[in-house]
Amino acid sequence: MTTVVSNQPRIEVAQIVTRFIAGAGGVALRGALQLDPDRYHVTVVTGEGGDLTRVAAERGMDVVIEPSLVSPISPRDDTTALRRLTGLCREQAFDVVHTHSAKAGALGRIAAHRAGAPVIVHTYHGFPFHDFQSPVRRAAYVAIERRLAPITDVVLAIGSGVATEALRRGLARAEGLRIVAPAVQAHTVVRTPQNRAAARSALGIDGERPVVGTVGRVDYQKAPEHFVEAVAALRHRDVLAVWIGSGPQLDEARRLAKERGVSGRMLFTGERSDVARLLPAFDVFALASRYEGLPCALVEAMRCGLPCVATAVNSVPDLIIPGESGLLVRSGHPRELASAIDTLLEDGALARRCAERGRELAGAQFDAERLGVVLDEVYSQGLGLDAMAMAR
Repeated sequence: MTTVVSNQPRIEVAQIVTRFIAGAGGVALRGALQLDPDRYHVTVVTGEGGDLTRVAAERGMDVVIEPSLVSPISPRDDTTALRRLTGLCREQAFDVVHTHSAKAGALGRIAAHRAGAPVIVHTYHGFPFHDFQSPVRRAAYVAIERRLAPITDVVLAIGSGVATEALRRGLARAEGLRIVAPAVQAHTVVRTPQNRAAARSALGIDGERPVVGTVGRVDYQKAPEHFVEAVAALRHRDVLAVWIGSGPQLDEARRLAKERGVSGRMLFTGERSDVARLLPAFDVFALASRYEGLPCALVEAMRCGLPCVATAVNSVPDLIIPGESGLLVRSGHPRELASAIDTLLEDGALARRCAERGRELAGAQFDAERLGVVLDEVYSQGLGLDAMAMAR
C-alpha cells in the first residue's frame, strides 16, 4: 500500500525476522534505520522481541509481535504463523517484504507470495543447514530453501562464502543475488592500555592474566561446549576465558566448565549492553561456532584491534586470512581452537600483525550507512522506481 509523503511515493516495507535480537535482528534494524523515513515506512514483524523492538518503535517503525513465529519446528505454530502472516501482508499491502532467518524466511516469503507482494527480498545471514545435521534433515532444509528461490526476487547474502553456497545449491539466481556486509554498531572502542584496564575493571578482572573472550548467544550454533573444551585444552593454564552473552545453553556450559575443572578460569557475564566497552579486556577473541554467516561480533572484535581465531565456516574467511588477519580452525575441533589461541598468546609479532590487518579489513564496508544504500537500491529498483530521482 504505497502512500504519499511530500509528493513522493512512500514505500511500505515489512521486515520479518524470527527473533528480533542481536545477530540477524540487529543487522535488520541497523539497515532499516538508514532508510529515509520520508520515503519508507517500516513494519517489523517478529516472534520474539526485546530492546531492539523498543528502539524500532522509538524510531517510528510499527512493531508486530506474532507469538506463533517460533524458531523450532512446530507444525501447529507454523500453520498459525503462516496464516497470520499471509493475512497481515494482505491487510497491510506491503510493497516490499524482506525476510531474515530460517523460519521467518520460509513462512514470510510464502505469505508474501500468497498475498501478492510486489517485491520479496531475503537475507541469508547464514543457512539453516550445516554439517552437524543428519543427512536427511540437511537435505530437507536445502530442498525447502531451493523451493523458495523462484518466489524470491532478491537474495542478499552476508559475505562471499554465503553467496557462493547459495549459488552452488540453487538457492538464488545469479541476476537476483547480491553480497552485503553485516552492519555493525558505529561505536567502536579501540584497544589501548587505558581502555584495556577500564574494560578489565568493568569485568572485575584483576592483574595482567591473559584473557580469551567471545561474544554471542549461548546456543548450539555458537558451540559453547567446544569453547569450554578448548579452554580446558589450553597450554596456558593461567588464561581467563570470558563469554559475553546469554542463551538456552548457558547453564549447560557452566556445568561442563565445572566438570572439566575450569569453572574457576571462566567468566560467563550474561547479556550485556556495553559489549564495545568490554572488548578491549580481551587479549584474543575466539569464535567456536559450528556454522555462521559473517558474525557482527567478529567484525567488532577486529575493529577493536584484537587478534582473532575462528572456525572456518561460511563467510568467516572473508575477514580471517590465515596468518595475516587471524587464524582459522576446523569447526568441531576444540583442541585445534586451543592450539591457535595458544599460538596467538605466545607469538606477539603474529598477534600484532593479525590485529593490525584485521582492523584494516573490518572497515567502512561494514557500516550501517552502506547497508542502507544497498537496501534503498534493491527496494526501489524492485518496484521499478528511480532511487536517485526519489531522493531529489
